Amino acid sequence: MAKKYIDVMDTTFRDGFQSVFGGRVLMEDFFPALEAAKEAGIRHFEFGGGARFQSLFFYLNENAFDMMDRFRAIVGPDANLQTLARGVNTVMLDTGSREMVDLHAKMFKKHGTTTIRNFDALNDVENLKYSGERIVHHGLKHEVVVTMMDLPPGCVGAHDVAFYEKTLREILDSGIPYHSICFKDASGTSSPQKVYDTLKMARKLVPEGTHLRLHTHETAGVSVACYLAALEAGVDGIDMAAAPVSGGTSQPDILTMLHAVKGKNFDLGGLELEKILKYEDVLGDCLKDYFMPPEATQVSPLIPFSPMPGGALTANTQMMRDNNMLDRYPEVIRAMREVVEKGGYGTSVTPVSQFYFQQALNNALMGPWKKIAPGYGKMVLGYFGKTPTAPDPEVVRIAHEQLKLEPTTDHAIDIADRDETKSIAYWTKKLSDEGIEATDENIFIAASCDVKGIAFLKGEATVNVRKNGPKTAETTQSNQSQQENLLMANGTYTVIVDGQQYNVQIVGGNATVQSVVPVAAPVAAPAAVAAPAAAAPTANANAICAELPGSVFKLVASVGDTVNAGDKIMILEAMKMEIDVVAPRNGKVTSINVNVNDKIEAGQVLAVVE
Repeated sequence: MAKKYIDVMDTTFRDGFQSVFGGRVLMEDFFPALEAAKEAGIRHFEFGGGARFQSLFFYLNENAFDMMDRFRAIVGPDANLQTLARGVNTVMLDTGSREMVDLHAKMFKKHGTTTIRNFDALNDVENLKYSGERIVHHGLKHEVVVTMMDLPPGCVGAHDVAFYEKTLREILDSGIPYHSICFKDASGTSSPQKVYDTLKMARKLVPEGTHLRLHTHETAGVSVACYLAALEAGVDGIDMAAAPVSGGTSQPDILTMLHAVKGKNFDLGGLELEKILKYEDVLGDCLKDYFMPPEATQVSPLIPFSPMPGGALTANTQMMRDNNMLDRYPEVIRAMREVVEKGGYGTSVTPVSQFYFQQALNNALMGPWKKIAPGYGKMVLGYFGKTPTAPDPEVVRIAHEQLKLEPTTDHAIDIADRDETKSIAYWTKKLSDEGIEATDENIFIAASCDVKGIAFLKGEATVNVRKNGPKTAETTQSNQSQQENLLMANGTYTVIVDGQQYNVQIVGGNATVQSVVPVAAPVAAPAAVAAPAAAAPTANANAICAELPGSVFKLVASVGDTVNAGDKIMILEAMKMEIDVVAPRNGKVTSINVNVNDKIEAGQVLAVVE
């Protein structure tokens, strides 16, 4: 009897890059590996969308649409090229209007996409209706998604088979057009038995011939077992990646899965071991100069307590490492359980995973619920849709008071439609004011990437890729070890030289002096009577300080502006999310102490309002 053919999507060039490198891989560096993948017989690729859209503009000074066009040219017209979309968020950090949701589908079709995998982190089917309809309208295949995870131990209320059946029935009853259905576990925390039971339920519920898929990550160490369970339950497709961006925070390796199904009645994409070996050799050579965070290659036993997607985990630990905060990571993990439970059990996948991490970080650093992260607060207040269960009433009250927003039951896309800054007309004018042609592509780039998109279109973007330092034949093993240690020692350090205190940031082995502070002369041997110590300098009471480390995304106010309490002064970017910095009082902006793209530390003065 012939083996059952299982469609394999190679996630190397999207989720693999995101999960290991935060999406920061230059197209010229990986295109030779794409040629090798094609030669290996792979015909289904995840090639864009998700965080791999914005990251090209943010960090690589590359146009994502150009990358997609060149990707299509390499693999040919018949390959199934798939992207990832977040329902009404599409590939943005925030919700989009109907105009932007439509433009997303139109542009991705124009630039080589075959299929869009479309999910909502809250499993709010309302957020999938318009986006799914527009995907199909523009001639794309729509893969609708049910998002999965396991709840932290001791938590109950959602994310069991009954919950997934309810969500799937809502999708089927809604009339959303679709070509396939994916069960997506971005954190890799679902147990194999739950995967089996869920896929068995789905196979019975959907019309005969429906293509079912499972997507998971190796982060918690059970991905191969979950894929085997899904295959036994009747799925038609699974996702895998190629080394060195497989395993760990990414998908299981292609070779690993080929080995795992030996003796079973499954043909994984017709793929052959020797051809995949050659492909992985080429990919390894293409990526040999890229710095690989240690946690990106590891299975983490803590993940079931903190259901964090692979791409988000690496991005967040890198942020903490860069700011010399990685020692606080265990505290954040411990805080995650309460944050997930009181937030209403949205699935831990972007953007909700970032909301969870931000709030857990705030709770760990500032005390439980002392500071509501804007994204988390808006989520519990209803601005991104309906959470699987009702959020904790006390947390909702705190979010309402701190964010000055009323709880809402309006649909997220209707709220976005009322926001002028999410309209095509707004961004057309914005581009015109900057002297940039308002093509459909440029409008979408500007709307999705804001000031960084404008900077790219004006030729002002920079490249920020972490690569290892060069090695020469004369380099000794000792020096190599020192260099590798330095590359892994990213962070912010204080160094005192000749009475001067230097705040130095190290990223990828490159050191940048951020500030210089005079240091008092060394204290002499104690005298009989010590002079009274000088009082420590106090911060300007009118200063607005950063509560978290990150970078400056956008300056909203200018020096001399009159502002009211709660008005935006600037927007920071931290852990893939935008954080508003607002005026604490009515007054005038007398100082802006940072510039766009500046790296900032917790406690650093950002602005002064007097």
